Amino acid sequence: MSKKVAIYPGTFDPITNGHLDLVARAEQIFDEVIIAVSDNPRKNPLFSTQERIDLVDEATQHIPHVRVESFDDLLVNFVARKNAKFVIRGLRAVSDFEYEFQLASANRRLDNNVETIFLTPLEANYFISSSLVREISYYEGDITSFAPAHVVTALQQKWTETKG
Repeated sequence: MSKKVAIYPGTFDPITNGHLDLVARAEQIFDEVIIAVSDNPRKNPLFSTQERIDLVDEATQHIPHVRVESFDDLLVNFVARKNAKFVIRGLRAVSDFEYEFQLASANRRLDNNVETIFLTPLEANYFISSSLVREISYYEGDITSFAPAHVVTALQQKWTETKG
């Protein structure tokens, strides 16, 4: 029997407690979860790809059967290279569904072997997004309940560098 490998793709700029909630849930379902950090410069991320990989790697050290990699092409191509079949996507609210359904449909059209699995976070994490965490931290708001401590520190350092 082959291993059930799932890919959890995203920008993770930065990783949040909501992301970690989904990783922990996925790890209970699949034999291996690969967190695929998108190297897409069109998204104009705050952190470099390597910085995001390092932040995700540190945040997931305690979760078994999880590894972190980056990709810079179509998700379905990455999924095929990793001999995976499943893509994990998070749904926070009904507003996420239409966009996520569109992505899942496009991925299935590109490769009908790819199955998208939607997971929902704990209610406490429904509203957390990377962009919200970045925005609050930019204005020096308290994000300690939204992201791991090392991410909070990395954001503070990044804003200090960019604000000069």
